[in-house]
Amino acid sequence: MLRLSHIFRLGSTMRQRQLHTGVTRLKRRKTAEEKKSPRIIEYSPKKLQSSNAATAHGTTDIWRYMTVAELAKTLERPLDDVQEAMLYVPGADNIEAGAKLEDLKIIQNIAKKLGAKTRVVAAPEAGTEDEHKDRDVLPRPPAPPELLKHRSPVVTVMGHVDHGKTTLLDSLRGADVAAGEAGGITQHIGAFTVTLENGEKVTFLDTPGHAAFSAMRARGAVATDIIVLVVAAEDGVMAQTREVIQLAKEAQVPIIVALNKIDKPEANIEKSKRELAQMGLALEEHGGDVQVVPISALKGTNLELLAEAVSTQATLMGLKADPTGLVEGIVVESKTDPRRGKLSTAIVTRGTLRKGSVLLSGLAHAKVRGLFDHNGTPVAEAAPGTPVEILGWRELPLAGDLILEVETEKKAHAALKYREHQAQVAKVESSSDEIRKKEEEHHAKYRAEREARRLAGRFRTRGGQRVKQVDKNEGVPRVSVIVKGDVHGSVEAILDVLDTYNSNDRCRLDIVHYGVGNVTEGDVELAKAFNAIIYAFAVETPQAKQVKDVNVKSYNVIYRLIDDLKEQLSSQLPAVEVEEQLGEANVLQHFFINEGRKEIPVAGCRCTKGVLKKAQRFRLIRDGEVIYDGVLESMRHLKNEVDSIKKDVECGLRFKDAKVLPQPGDIIQCFTTHMEAQKTDWDPGF
Repeated sequence: MLRLSHIFRLGSTMRQRQLHTGVTRLKRRKTAEEKKSPRIIEYSPKKLQSSNAATAHGTTDIWRYMTVAELAKTLERPLDDVQEAMLYVPGADNIEAGAKLEDLKIIQNIAKKLGAKTRVVAAPEAGTEDEHKDRDVLPRPPAPPELLKHRSPVVTVMGHVDHGKTTLLDSLRGADVAAGEAGGITQHIGAFTVTLENGEKVTFLDTPGHAAFSAMRARGAVATDIIVLVVAAEDGVMAQTREVIQLAKEAQVPIIVALNKIDKPEANIEKSKRELAQMGLALEEHGGDVQVVPISALKGTNLELLAEAVSTQATLMGLKADPTGLVEGIVVESKTDPRRGKLSTAIVTRGTLRKGSVLLSGLAHAKVRGLFDHNGTPVAEAAPGTPVEILGWRELPLAGDLILEVETEKKAHAALKYREHQAQVAKVESSSDEIRKKEEEHHAKYRAEREARRLAGRFRTRGGQRVKQVDKNEGVPRVSVIVKGDVHGSVEAILDVLDTYNSNDRCRLDIVHYGVGNVTEGDVELAKAFNAIIYAFAVETPQAKQVKDVNVKSYNVIYRLIDDLKEQLSSQLPAVEVEEQLGEANVLQHFFINEGRKEIPVAGCRCTKGVLKKAQRFRLIRDGEVIYDGVLESMRHLKNEVDSIKKDVECGLRFKDAKVLPQPGDIIQCFTTHMEAQKTDWDPGF
């Protein structure tokens, strides 16, 4: 048995050697011809390694700070499977798709739960770019028609200055309160709701002026559905009326004309209608679609007809909105309340706003802590088309900005960081473009001036292109002006006179803007921004209450306008110290007096001009050179201390500085100084 087993083991060993015979033992012997040929080094081709070799071998690439969505994509598993596996992994608390996984052990445990092996690699750059792209928050796509429901119209009351916009709004508020709604209307709310007799609600925007309205339209948000254009029957179409009509045409917003002040004796309704027709409005009585409602906002006449016209127009427009999903809205105005903090008045355009919602508007965000209606009463929610005051902003949003709701505050912070980064990038790019543009302008101007000097020889050229831009020059006072004239020739004449100003080193004169036509609200806003004076030459200006923070001056004669401008320039110049000479004396002799152990020099003088006053300053002059400039210690006549010395009276003067030694023949001057306003040295030629 032992011998047979030994033979069996020996046989098996032989079989094993045959099975483990390597490839090198099976090489073919070279022939004689192959041995004589030159040696050729042959390389065996390498195997192609696929980019996802790790995946082919059953391993998954992971990296620190990868998101849950990136992990699901790398594992080639649905996001729901990864999120479900995270529920069984300690430390994996946030299962949102955009949540970052900081701990590699947690990532490995998640992959292990899903039956995958992992390999730690560096984070790919493409993932970071995709992450930045998904950070911002954008409005949702349009809602399907089956989700749309009727909403209240949003109406903006606009018109010329002093045509009764504020009175109309006050009357509408009063009518609403009289209809039974409790509470008063707070003045700082920029929007309010009026309930009509048929039960329908209309939202009125108290935003006079077209600037805020155009800003809202520019952002692509439908904040205003109808414009109520207030026109005074006594004045007819004015400058602001034309601007509102033009704005409504560009924005394609329907207009309802409220012909106000029909109760005045000088009211001319037919004349106002003709002027409106001349502006391109197709009135209903002429076969058009623009309704004209004669009213008296002060007495409340025909206000119900105006409300009915608004309701009819809204019905024809078929206004609808989606009350579900994330909220979207428009900021009407914002302010800081000393007791409640940062507030904003907004109009909801989509969704239903509730307490606790996280909102994002521009570079501001909020977690809603309170909602209030136009009466200041807390409300639980705000449906589309409803004006509401929002409490809880961390920063103040800008009027006209779009409001978007986000799911969590974390997502809001991520979107804010992305927007701030984009704003900084845009600012850097705009600054670079502006610097490059300034350099090109500077080089072009320098080359033009150099060529002009070369052609003109030793004579300086006069004139040049008028520049409207404001150059920063710190430390020099500045007067900024806006010039508006009745015709182009008047404006050019004024600008030609302003071109003669050549004292920019003492006080700069900057022309912020100039044009032909009446002073508009845009000019007023520009004057506020630049702290500029508006000079209106033979044109109409807004009422004083509309421009209380802006200096508007009207003139019909050009030299009076220039005289006023010279006074404005002079007022900006700093006051200078002016010297007034009071008297003069000649030094006849000098002597010393003993004061303790010291010898003090004293000048014996005679007053030759004016009066010498002890309290004023004195100057000692010798051979045209000032030896001393200061005050006196003592002034005596004979042995008596006096306060003043008249002409031809002798006296003894002792200076404060005992080191000053007066000599016979020196001149002593008594003088005083006071501050005096400067005047500009500009000579316009008349």
